[in-house]
Amino acid sequence: MNTKSLASKLKMELNEVIKNQETLTELAITALLAKGHILVEGVPGLAKTLWSRYLAQNMSMDFKRVQFTSDQLPSDILGTKIFNQQTSQFELRKGPLFTQLFLADEINRTPPKTQSALLEVMEERAITIDGIRHVLDEPFFVMATQNPVEYEGTYPLPEALLDRFMMKIVISYPGVAAEKLILQMHHSGFDNVRLTKKTNRTEEPICTSAEVAECREEIAAVAVEDSVMNYIVSIVETTRRVSAVMHGASPRGSVALLLAAKAFAAMDGRDFVIPDDIKYLAIPILQHRIILKPEAEIDGVKANSVIENILSQIKVPR
Repeated sequence: MNTKSLASKLKMELNEVIKNQETLTELAITALLAKGHILVEGVPGLAKTLWSRYLAQNMSMDFKRVQFTSDQLPSDILGTKIFNQQTSQFELRKGPLFTQLFLADEINRTPPKTQSALLEVMEERAITIDGIRHVLDEPFFVMATQNPVEYEGTYPLPEALLDRFMMKIVISYPGVAAEKLILQMHHSGFDNVRLTKKTNRTEEPICTSAEVAECREEIAAVAVEDSVMNYIVSIVETTRRVSAVMHGASPRGSVALLLAAKAFAAMDGRDFVIPDDIKYLAIPILQHRIILKPEAEIDGVKANSVIENILSQIKVPR
């Protein structure tokens, strides 16, 4: 199965169940295929958990979810060694991070030590316990969520940790028409716990881990012209020179933009990246990597508007 076919089937299936969240679906699949992770910001009740569980089911991925709280310890998600009295040996009790798709629900509710443990695993794709390194199965994908409204008792992610996420995706209410469709789905017997619905679709997964690996090989071969690379560098470098910005995006942002653009091109059936790929992905990839000056925030300046302004000023390569 090629990348375009896999992505099309996944998007069709997810959009059938998760109404009016097509942008989340498209960007998240792009990040997953590009070996990245996502931070999703939205109020509770927008089907973030349902979306991640349904994606895991359709990709035959092992799924774990943790509702983060203020008393969470790193060992609660990583695992720990426990002494077995029968064998007189220490045995590893694996934590929920030993999975393929991990949903970190309300990551800003857990202390920095636990946040750091999670983000280290995201980067290394391995867990070290008592000096022994355990490599996680691929594909390994983390979807973290945070509530943009309620900040009492939370631990906002530091900018350096935010930079570990390939994308920050902001989602909102689905709209009146989509909300009515959601009601009709549940009225017709949809069960969001067992993920059953009254359709003729087979319950077989759309793809396997081996097919995802094949798609990633295809993505690695996507061509990127020098002019497009220069375009990426110009955008990211300009974020460091805008008057409203205290700290712009780092080279990690440039790399994320390149890798995501290659995945997005392959999903579109192309073996080359075009400037429109970069323009589409710039905001979700760069908005959480920009630190605005306090006076700019007071004036109501937003990171996404800064990026839009940069995109409008930089010459697009032909």
